[in-house]
Amino acid sequence: MAIAMPIQQDIRRRDRQGMPHARIARELGVDRGTVAKYARQEDCSPKPRKDRRFGRKTDAFEHVIDQWLEADRMMPRKQRHTARRVFDRLVAEHGFDGSYSGVRRYVKAWREANREVSDGYLRLCWDPGVMQVDFGVALADVAGREHTVHLLVATMPYSNMRMAVAMPGENAECLCQGLSMVFERMGGVPAVLVMDNATGAGRRGRNGEVTLTRVFASFVSHHRMEVRFCNPYSGNEKGNVQNAVGYLRRNLMVPKPHAESFGQLSRLLMERCEELARACPCPADPAVSVAERFARDRDALMALPSMAFDAVSWHTRKSDKYGRVEFGTNHYHAGGRWARRNVLVAARWDSVTLHDPDDDAEIAAYPRAYGTTVSMRDPALVVHQLAARPRAWGESEIRADMPAPVRRWLDSRDPDDLAASLRAISAACRDASFDAVARAAAGLIETHEPERLHAHELTPTARRLDQGERMPDTDQPDLSHYDLFLGDDER
Repeated sequence: MAIAMPIQQDIRRRDRQGMPHARIARELGVDRGTVAKYARQEDCSPKPRKDRRFGRKTDAFEHVIDQWLEADRMMPRKQRHTARRVFDRLVAEHGFDGSYSGVRRYVKAWREANREVSDGYLRLCWDPGVMQVDFGVALADVAGREHTVHLLVATMPYSNMRMAVAMPGENAECLCQGLSMVFERMGGVPAVLVMDNATGAGRRGRNGEVTLTRVFASFVSHHRMEVRFCNPYSGNEKGNVQNAVGYLRRNLMVPKPHAESFGQLSRLLMERCEELARACPCPADPAVSVAERFARDRDALMALPSMAFDAVSWHTRKSDKYGRVEFGTNHYHAGGRWARRNVLVAARWDSVTLHDPDDDAEIAAYPRAYGTTVSMRDPALVVHQLAARPRAWGESEIRADMPAPVRRWLDSRDPDDLAASLRAISAACRDASFDAVARAAAGLIETHEPERLHAHELTPTARRLDQGERMPDTDQPDLSHYDLFLGDDER
């Protein structure tokens, strides 16, 4: 342990005067070896201070720690040893009884001594017309429910122009649809798109090559763009958009926004982004606003394609014995006719449609489900199955979909009337929507009190309801249209 500089000076001064080392040690209260050390020291020039604290308990484990940290060079940055993890392994695997602070100092010193030349950030310069893209997550109320919204953020680093749209997921269809909305709002297509290996765009292999998803590859070809992916674990290469994700989340999503749909929320977000661009100075040129500098970015954009891109992916799936097709983690009902048969699935960002694989005719259409596993079904398709098995009415899954008056009325029918009424509802559902047929059945039951329902009565009424007309209040025919052919006196 080093002693204070004034004591060192006293030792050397008294030694110069010829005082014995024992006397110097006794008068200054130090060891005689210390007196001899400083008395004989020839070079007293200042030396850099060394931290020798980690050289105690960790000495016996240096080779183990070095092996672990050296092996980390081949691992992703987010999967390397922290000082805490090194300490925990030493305790668990080698019986280390030293302190965590000593291990932390050793790990820090090792990393500083073994830092590579390539470490650190590379300063980049962006040309006009280049776009960076990334996803972020925030909460928003959409259609009266709280959703985890995936914000697709696109920035132009040259001007710092930022755009954000709200998507329900981060799949290829959401990515392509969101970018299409941004391109249309900006009035052009960027020549270069810089992004990470986002799930919707592609996947990076072990050799570092990125394989594009089929939908995104078609999207890039449709817009004649060049796509560049960042180097692995080099988020600074798209730092502009990463900063924008946090900035827009704080400024656009606080407080939590409300919208009727994802489309409406996206329009609101893009409007707010344009307001921020007009109000904020450009970081590269504070004398002008972001919106003013974006004019040069817009001049460098390519023209929009003559036809809009349909962000759809096609899949062939075999349905189960109930006629349900599994896509993702959800089930979509194709109907009993398609049980255990191949069905063509067209997946878009907001919808899933089922098609006949032979002639591409549409079988059913559903909103695309995200999040928890659900089973989507069209009650009209279930009605067709139920009409062939009327005795299953009491346990049918669509019983709860019927209006209460229709449900009670069907419950009270004898087997023959029930079977005939279900066949009538099934026939009407071929020409009108299930909701309209159910409303028409409720109206006929409340006004007519029939023994059984008939398709020739349900179908015309349901068609009119689908066209927006009101349900007739009584069972009397509406003859008001014939008044046009009558004179004033007869009217």
